[in-house]
Amino acid sequence: MPQSQTPVDPAGKSRAEPKQHHLVVVGAGFAGLALVKALKAPGLRITIVDQRNHHLFQPLLYQVATTILPTSDVAWPIRNLFKTRQDVTTLLGEVVGVDTSARRVALKDGPPLSYDTLVLATGARHSYFGHDEWEGAAPGLKSLEDATTIRRRVLSAFERAEVSQDEAERSALLTFVVVGAGPTGVELAGIIADLAQRILPKEFRNIDTRQARVILVEAGPRVLPAFPEKLSAYVDRALARLGVTVLTRHAVSSISDSAVTIGDAGTPARTVIWAAGVTASPAASWLDVEADRAGRVKVERDLSVPGHPGIFVIGDTACVMRDDGRQVPGLAPAAKQQGQFVAGVLKARLSGRSTRRAFSYRDMGNLATVGKGAAVVDFGRIQLKGAIAWWLWGIAHIYFLIGTRSRIAVALSWLWSYATGRNSARLITQRDVHAGKP
Repeated sequence: MPQSQTPVDPAGKSRAEPKQHHLVVVGAGFAGLALVKALKAPGLRITIVDQRNHHLFQPLLYQVATTILPTSDVAWPIRNLFKTRQDVTTLLGEVVGVDTSARRVALKDGPPLSYDTLVLATGARHSYFGHDEWEGAAPGLKSLEDATTIRRRVLSAFERAEVSQDEAERSALLTFVVVGAGPTGVELAGIIADLAQRILPKEFRNIDTRQARVILVEAGPRVLPAFPEKLSAYVDRALARLGVTVLTRHAVSSISDSAVTIGDAGTPARTVIWAAGVTASPAASWLDVEADRAGRVKVERDLSVPGHPGIFVIGDTACVMRDDGRQVPGLAPAAKQQGQFVAGVLKARLSGRSTRRAFSYRDMGNLATVGKGAAVVDFGRIQLKGAIAWWLWGIAHIYFLIGTRSRIAVALSWLWSYATGRNSARLITQRDVHAGKP
């Protein structure tokens, strides 16, 4: 077998292969994916590291949890998304630390990964405000595993109530508590109520699913606090029409497998869902840099880390401030804009151009749905509610899905559910990932 030789130039002098610039992107959520899709440059190779093998469309994850959509409609294999990009390598792995002096990323399983430039887009996880022991009884909604666990618990509650001979047990099984009245909490409460009121009644013989109680608990003064007050008021009325009990200015003080304490009152409930808060990934501790109260890294105007110009933090992991002093919201459009912005910064750096740019967030509005035919849309000066907002909400979400197949599949699932009153993903599958947690 012939030995490899050092390349030579036309004059006969040896020359080394030019060193490629290695960009490591940790996290293939909206921010990381937008960055890699927007960035391609000569001499650049990119490695994506994610602890899951799929990109997840989180805005529709609650619809997996509430039986409307199957998992395959909201998630796509990362490798498949970049199969034509020879400059992109995908690794399945969990990052546990960063050595900034050696420019290496530590993986839980496997050798460390060297980088020239590092982008952390590691997202956020549930925050139980110092009560992590509640997670086993009240799962949050951040992953496919969370969604299928919630779906399993909701459907199993109806099944167990059907065979129970104890009225108190039946009542507890048919009580569903959602903690947190942001968009996720509102959407979950609305669809669980719709499931009980409209979809399931004809399928059970021993129970009336319309007797189910759905309780939405919010510590603040109103639901959807990020929306204008008149839209929050509309959502409050829409939830009431669905039979949802909304408890604002109420805080949860304890959660167990059998009950939840709201203020000082105990409520027997077998299904509790957490939608009250998130905390950033441990990126700030990896880098040993300043973070805000939610653990988000305080970044420079170009989204780089102070003191580390070769490291960027984007998406829900970053604390990004606007010119008016407000924080950029943790929404998918903001994450995508940040990814695209950093792609532009890196392109300029790699070509030797000046990179003195500051990220500027373009507010794309805010949307939330309450149930069949009801939603709210806030575009600033333009605010919509009701059926028109619901159709606009649906069109916007379908547009941002990846691939024609997913758009068609989701549209057909929604049309089928709307026209027939049946949900296509009412399967009790997989294990409960939170079972047995303290």
